[in-house]
Amino acid sequence: MGAPVHGTIQPASRGGALFLGGRKDFPGALVVVEGIDGSGKSTQLYLLKRWLEIGGYRIHFTEWNSSPLVKSATKRGKQRRLLTPSTFSLIHAADFADRCERQILPLLHGGYLVLADRYIYTAFARDVARGCSPAWLRNLYRFAPIPDLTFYFRAPLDVAVDRIIAGRPRLKYYEAGMDLNLSLDRAESFRMFQARIQEQYDSMVESDQFVVMDGTLPVNKLQRQMREILHKRVDLTRFAPKRHSEVRE
Repeated sequence: MGAPVHGTIQPASRGGALFLGGRKDFPGALVVVEGIDGSGKSTQLYLLKRWLEIGGYRIHFTEWNSSPLVKSATKRGKQRRLLTPSTFSLIHAADFADRCERQILPLLHGGYLVLADRYIYTAFARDVARGCSPAWLRNLYRFAPIPDLTFYFRAPLDVAVDRIIAGRPRLKYYEAGMDLNLSLDRAESFRMFQARIQEQYDSMVESDQFVVMDGTLPVNKLQRQMREILHKRVDLTRFAPKRHSEVRE
């Protein structure tokens, strides 16, 4: 079965089939962006974040691998190249668990719109690409709430990879997937690693109800699409300041 048309809105699952932990009820909402490096997801989420901030909406932004609790351990492991696929995965899981307990869940329960630049699907894509078991990963992250909306920014591999390589003086060891011995050339290793990751993302489109966005479209057109889909899927009046009933264009 082919992937959904770009921008197609998929119904969100609430039955707990996607995660062993299922979705817990809370007044907030969780919106996630995913995609390989260079797909344009971070730029689009930043623009969406600024649009909502200007409108005075109750929002919180969180990004992958940003917990101060494990930052030093991650940095040391990368510098010394000590991280195996499983230890790398577990460090990221610890990072996510800390942010989930201290930021994401409290704010969802507090009635905030939480915007996440990468979520657990990043682990599902990257760690499986490194050889970890999909079932093991799903179980590891079973405590994570199901997003209300997950945007998957998809761009042709060459386009996404060229964007990253053009903006990087040198790819980092783990970023390039050099730990997988795919190629001695970092650029080629990065390309092969990203291809594996994109394959994993594509496999999750239907099962995890991704909204697929065409990462090759102009920035302003993508942003308009993103806002329209957000309006349809999330009741923004729940997060609006009292003086407004909706976000103004």
